[in-house]
Amino acid sequence: MAHSNFTSKARESEQEKIRIMGRGKIAIKRIENPTTRQVTFSKRRAGLLKKTHELSVLCDAQIGLIIFSSTGKLCQYCTEPFRMEQIIERRLKVTGTRIPEHDSREQIFNELAVLRKETRRLQLSMRRYTGEDLGSIPYDDLDQLEHELESSVNKVRDRKNELLQQQLDNLRRKERMLEEENSNMYRWIQEHRAALEYQQAAMEAKPAEEHHHQVLDHFPFLGDQQPSSVLQLATNSIPHQIHPYHHLQLAQPNLQDPNV
Repeated sequence: MAHSNFTSKARESEQEKIRIMGRGKIAIKRIENPTTRQVTFSKRRAGLLKKTHELSVLCDAQIGLIIFSSTGKLCQYCTEPFRMEQIIERRLKVTGTRIPEHDSREQIFNELAVLRKETRRLQLSMRRYTGEDLGSIPYDDLDQLEHELESSVNKVRDRKNELLQQQLDNLRRKERMLEEENSNMYRWIQEHRAALEYQQAAMEAKPAEEHHHQVLDHFPFLGDQQPSSVLQLATNSIPHQIHPYHHLQLAQPNLQDPNV
């Protein structure tokens, strides 16, 4: 029975070897595709952290694992309850190496001295540019200072002219806009005034037209025929119910003679 089990295990081992050899070896090299590389990194990192934790728990080992990704992201694991600094310190003690401790006070003093020197230089330059403390300056330095001041004045003058030109351009632009607005406003006023005059003329002409129609209704003539005399006009205006001779007053003296 034992011999049968040993034979079976040997057969399985041979089959596993054949399967691995048939599959071939995978070349370990950098993954070119950044997306695939990031996915592989995440998976392998998770597996590594899991195996590290299992090793620490199962074997009571103190492990400090530090991982930096290709993008610089830090990932670390430290066996609890220790801290990463304690594990690093223990490693340094075991290997006999120490991080050199530098006295930073000397470096700070040197930096302060450099800053003081630079501050004094800047203060001296400011006094020179403002015309103060010129007695200790030699001729060559004064000549150089004069050229620098002239150059600065020219730059300031150019900048002022540039700003003035910009302001003039803005004023001209505003002037054109105001002229256009005034022109549009004047045109609108003229059109509004013409419309009001037309409306007023139409309102004034309407009563005269109505009066004309009333006269035509009161004196109905045929077509364009006009009355031949005042008598005909007055006769046509008398109502039919009243005899025309009762209201007719003759103005001519010959018509007053009954014999005529």
